[in-house]
Amino acid sequence: MNDRRLDRRSRQRAATEAEIRDTARQLLIQSGPDAMSVNAVARNMGLSGPAIYRYYSSHDELVGAVIADLFTELADAVRKAGTDPVDTGSGARLLAMSRSLRVWSGAHPNEFRLLFATPIPEANRHPASVRRQAGESFDEVFINEVEALWREHPFPVPDLEQADPSLRQQVLDYTERKGTSLPPAAAQVFLSCWTRLYGLLVMEALGQLAFAYSDPEPVFEQCLREFCDLLGIDYRPPH
Repeated sequence: MNDRRLDRRSRQRAATEAEIRDTARQLLIQSGPDAMSVNAVARNMGLSGPAIYRYYSSHDELVGAVIADLFTELADAVRKAGTDPVDTGSGARLLAMSRSLRVWSGAHPNEFRLLFATPIPEANRHPASVRRQAGESFDEVFINEVEALWREHPFPVPDLEQADPSLRQQVLDYTERKGTSLPPAAAQVFLSCWTRLYGLLVMEALGQLAFAYSDPEPVFEQCLREFCDLLGIDYRPPH
């Protein structure tokens, strides 16, 4: 009896936590990150502000939990896109995954800005935080595909011995921290590709390309062409 009661309480708590996160996300969609206050979430649920703190100890923890949900959703969408191409090579999968990231960002502009274009609170930088863990899992969707590409067809890499010592050490630290099978020089190529892609998408999401481009899609495709050149894969235009 006691075990069943505990299970019921656990399910009820999990359901309430999910409702809190869903409510916060709706506020995010409607009005942006600043609308996700604890009081606003509580008001929309018919609760008092202190009631939320029984489930999330702080505003940062709540936002971190919402971000973790979004990273999981985005990772699932990107991973699924990687299974769509008829050509199942890593190059085709990477292009499909990159395009799906842009599609998701366009369909979820406020969510994308929360994930990639807002400062990360110190509490959510801790390795044990759900936000940090979900972000690391999302990173691995792309890095795992580049690892597969490296096994299939190693791409040209820079000589890290000739790189700035600080850059070389940071790449070595990143490779060790991620536990990737990529050699450090190959990891540097991946990071160059990712930062270009990420930076362009954030600029688009923030409306920072409008000074020069009214249609960002060909700009994005040009970025993918350069991405393909760095990784030694064939560029294929979207269907």
